[in-house]
Amino acid sequence: MSKILAAPRLPLSETAAAVVPGLCLAILIALAAHSLEEIERALTGKAWIEALVIAIVLGAGARSAGLVPARAHRGIDVAAKPVLEVAIVLLGASLDVHAMLASGPVLVAAIAATVALAIGAGVAIGRALGLPAKMAMLIACGNAICGNSAIAAVAPAIDAESDDVAAAIGFTAVLGVVVVLAMPGIAALAGFSGAKAGALAGLTVYAVPQVLAAAAPMGPAAVQMGTLVKLTRVLMLGPVCAVLAVVARRLGWTATTQGRGVPPIAHLVPWFILGFLALAALRALGWVPAHLASSLAAGAGPLTIVAMAGLGLGVDVRSVRAAGPRVTAAVLLSLAVLGGLGMLLLASVTLE
Repeated sequence: MSKILAAPRLPLSETAAAVVPGLCLAILIALAAHSLEEIERALTGKAWIEALVIAIVLGAGARSAGLVPARAHRGIDVAAKPVLEVAIVLLGASLDVHAMLASGPVLVAAIAATVALAIGAGVAIGRALGLPAKMAMLIACGNAICGNSAIAAVAPAIDAESDDVAAAIGFTAVLGVVVVLAMPGIAALAGFSGAKAGALAGLTVYAVPQVLAAAAPMGPAAVQMGTLVKLTRVLMLGPVCAVLAVVARRLGWTATTQGRGVPPIAHLVPWFILGFLALAALRALGWVPAHLASSLAAGAGPLTIVAMAGLGLGVDVRSVRAAGPRVTAAVLLSLAVLGGLGMLLLASVTLE
């Protein structure tokens, strides 16, 4: 206990100095992405690739090329997490709650069914490929819920090995960017547009920022629905971790006195989800004036591009080689099953 109490804390000036390099790098990449989008508009009359996607690609390219110094990592984390979380909360002001809840229980049931079936299928695929049970569970939950965040939350519930966690996170980070780039085309091939295309992104893309980037080319309705579906999917993390903690103990995966168990509630229901829902509810009640809602939603745009840059700067495509062929196959097949389930369920749900 004394060691914990005596843990040093960096002065505010040192903390700021550690954050500035990476945050400035993310902002520069965001500005470059925005400029490239404007060049697209000037040359073709349309932004074929959104600044959100360009920022991810530029960031991942810089990281994979070894151009990101270690001293920038802390600021990159700030851009990819706190900045993004604030942007998500502000997006709540743009949500048309009445329109989004038209499908109500049907949509929530579809999301829950997709998550449950995808976890079961993912575990079965991983085991069939010869992966250890815990590794198969990590990959299945990462695919079914929210990528790296789900892997990190599930790991203590099943007492997973750190090497397994690192391998699962490294590959899903790279694959997540690929899915973002492919999602508009996949939605078009499935015949989905607008809200339904956004719902497909929300059901299949890993992380919240990636959903925003994937849905942006498909229009505002896709962004709104994709965000709502994704946040609902993230909320499934709490029940899943609770169930897995019980299952892990019964299977002997964790020691009764040493198992780490279910993560804290703050890890299962992030503050930004509550903030997003609270702001959306205030708008639905008429307590947020239309002009203020528009300003808040507009403010989310630049912050989201900076967050995308931070997300890309944290992705090293070279980690694919470190994951190994069995992990690669398990993740790809599980993701294909998730996408298929999402399409089947959305085909029977009316959202537009």
